[in-house]
Amino acid sequence: MTAPNPDWTEDVIVIGGGLAGAEAAWQVAERGYRVRLLEMRPERMTPAHRSDRLAELVCSNSLGSRLPDRATGLLMEELRRLGSLLVRLAEAESLPAGGALAVDRDRFAAAVTAAISGHPNIRLERHEAQTLPAGRPVVLATGPLTSDALAAELARLTGTDNLFFFDAIAPVVETESVDMSRAFRASRWERGEQEEGDYLNCPFNKEEYERFLAALLAAETIPLRDFEREDKRFFEGCLAVEVLARRGTEALRFGPMRPVGLRNPRTGHRPWAVVQLRQDDRAGTLSNLVGFQTNLKWGEQEKVFRLIPGLEKAVFARLGQMHRNTFLRAPGLVEATLALKPAAGVFVAGQLAGVEGYLGSVGTGLLAGLNAVRLRQGQSLLAPAPETMLGAICHYLAEAEPATFQPVKANFGLLPPLAEPPRGKRDRYAAYAARALAAWGKECT
Repeated sequence: MTAPNPDWTEDVIVIGGGLAGAEAAWQVAERGYRVRLLEMRPERMTPAHRSDRLAELVCSNSLGSRLPDRATGLLMEELRRLGSLLVRLAEAESLPAGGALAVDRDRFAAAVTAAISGHPNIRLERHEAQTLPAGRPVVLATGPLTSDALAAELARLTGTDNLFFFDAIAPVVETESVDMSRAFRASRWERGEQEEGDYLNCPFNKEEYERFLAALLAAETIPLRDFEREDKRFFEGCLAVEVLARRGTEALRFGPMRPVGLRNPRTGHRPWAVVQLRQDDRAGTLSNLVGFQTNLKWGEQEKVFRLIPGLEKAVFARLGQMHRNTFLRAPGLVEATLALKPAAGVFVAGQLAGVEGYLGSVGTGLLAGLNAVRLRQGQSLLAPAPETMLGAICHYLAEAEPATFQPVKANFGLLPPLAEPPRGKRDRYAAYAARALAAWGKECT
């Protein structure tokens, strides 16, 4: 950490040391400009973070699919070609996760912190920003846990109806406490994975599923706070498992507990439902419950989640919780360049901008950093082509219907239609990817 130095004049200010802020700061610094990066932790912690490290992953430890015919795989390749620091470090700290890029959270955050702290053009300062600085480009990347003071500043700029608040995180168990006489190791569809599979799978028969569902629906949740009670919508990209369960008896079986592509080696049949556990640290001592973010009371979590076959005696290293998720109603406020219309010289990135998923945060941080440099140089700002995945996300932020806007993650539905789409879905997605990668010019290199 670098102590504040009033004699050191920055060219760009980045507020927030999460995925988007760290990537933005790196992109600016790598282009020879000085960055003052403000991160309030550990001076002021959040309800979800556990450390003072930059780019700490709070929810899942997976950045999404690496596969080229997946939307996140395309976005990952775009960011790799654009020189993303965080994608490079994530690949260096990757864990077995089938076709996904999962990381050891602690090692990844430590690597990002070391890279940012050690860059000669970056000054990392540990204090809360309560207002938006003027006089130089600013990248605002404070994420879903923006401090009250800065959230109030944003509310004054954009209108209080433009901020929304929902998010939840999943429990983590000690891997050795999983009963492997009931669970089995496998990856869905066995596509490109190691023979033994990268996920622990806890299989349910119909009766076990119905018993688990009944207990989940009867469990007590943590009372909603005032800002949560004011708006009953929930953030669809990170929906609490108990909320999803209320949408119908089959909702979990077609959601995080879907059994497709899996076969229980003990029975030779596909389970009725399954809970998957993904490795959460390099040593393999921790595993997280995939898709099981929750707002259940902690005592209820242990009682209900021990009804999962194989987790009867599980040791929970971390229980789930719901926390505030601040994001702007981006359409009408945010340009496709990520410029914030009500505040000249300010770019907004990451979850605050209305993107969902780690790679979306990395990508918008990268673009915001590039455009902060362009503004500093007096150049026109870059809005990536809508045929690219990053461009499609940014154009969605700018052009979506404000009344129904929800945070968006990479998906092929955002891309313009192909002139002559192949009939097969995999071939069609490959064509989207080829067109996207061809659309990137030299302006971002």
